[in-house]
Amino acid sequence: MDRMKRFIDCYVPVTYCNLKCSYCYLKQGDKFQYRIPGFEYDAAYVGRALSKERLGGCCHINLCGGGETLIPEEMPAIIEALLEQGHYLFVVTNGTLTKRFDEICKIDKKLLKHLGFKFSFHYEELLRLNIMDAFFDNVRRVRDSGCSFSLELTPHDGLIEKQKEIMRVCYQNVGSVCHVTVARKDNYATKPILSKLSKSAYEDAWRPFKSRLFHFKMSTFNKRRTEFCYAGEWSFYLNLGTGIAKQCYCSNFEQDIFEDPDKPIRFLAIGNDCKEPHCYNSHAFLTLGLIPELSTPTYASMRNRKTKEGEWLGSEMKQFLSQKLYRNNRKKTKLEQVIVNYRNDRYKKKARR
Repeated sequence: MDRMKRFIDCYVPVTYCNLKCSYCYLKQGDKFQYRIPGFEYDAAYVGRALSKERLGGCCHINLCGGGETLIPEEMPAIIEALLEQGHYLFVVTNGTLTKRFDEICKIDKKLLKHLGFKFSFHYEELLRLNIMDAFFDNVRRVRDSGCSFSLELTPHDGLIEKQKEIMRVCYQNVGSVCHVTVARKDNYATKPILSKLSKSAYEDAWRPFKSRLFHFKMSTFNKRRTEFCYAGEWSFYLNLGTGIAKQCYCSNFEQDIFEDPDKPIRFLAIGNDCKEPHCYNSHAFLTLGLIPELSTPTYASMRNRKTKEGEWLGSEMKQFLSQKLYRNNRKKTKLEQVIVNYRNDRYKKKARR
């Protein structure tokens, strides 16, 4: 079994989408643009810059755009290049761009075992545009090609009365109900839940889906993390278009890791200095083990569902995503943690000058 060395959360710089969801984070921040991004480096170069040798081993890489991830025509080639490096990928997508899935499914079958898709299930938009069948055809297309997949619903208040029909559609097409994430007000500094309901009422409303992803996110939502976090060392946040890497969504410094792919990457944990109001993507960062002292379920359980025909995650992907980064990396002593915090302070003071 491949050992997971790091988690890389990649931002694909696209701020356009072919759907118009009412809860869209781009709309909340007034960032929606009818512009296709340019990539400063081609797929082969990106693959070289993110080689296993440079990153210290096999990594889990998440690819997510601000808008629809698969709109840029470069994405199939970039996905293939990263798979060829030996990494395991998950791609966040609205599942509507059939041409892109046709291109991706032509990749070598051995590589596709290490590829998964997180299909965002935008139920109302799929109905409005009459593309529900096309959406599920694409889900089955990647499944039948050997890829893993997961289906995830954004639980906004307008869908509460439609839960039964949503569950029925999911059972009919993929053998289980979808997972549920937690919608947030992304343009608020505290990033609260996007709902008119209280937190407890919101959780009760979406409990019928029995989604471990939802319940784990709710258990960590609005809880600021003060523990020593290894984000920045065992993981980092990367703009795939420019090569600019940060420790996490908040960061004390930036570095261009694409400019010279032979240059070592600077890995520095964020330590006890997380500036985010809470770890709103805890379903990935915390379940993968970036705060070793926390007892969490596996990331695989955040994505998988069992059906009569099998499971949403393939066996190799399930094994890989069931790992904890703290088992594959050396944890720091208390003294080393103090030094890490001191180095972060130095970067902060330097940035203020």
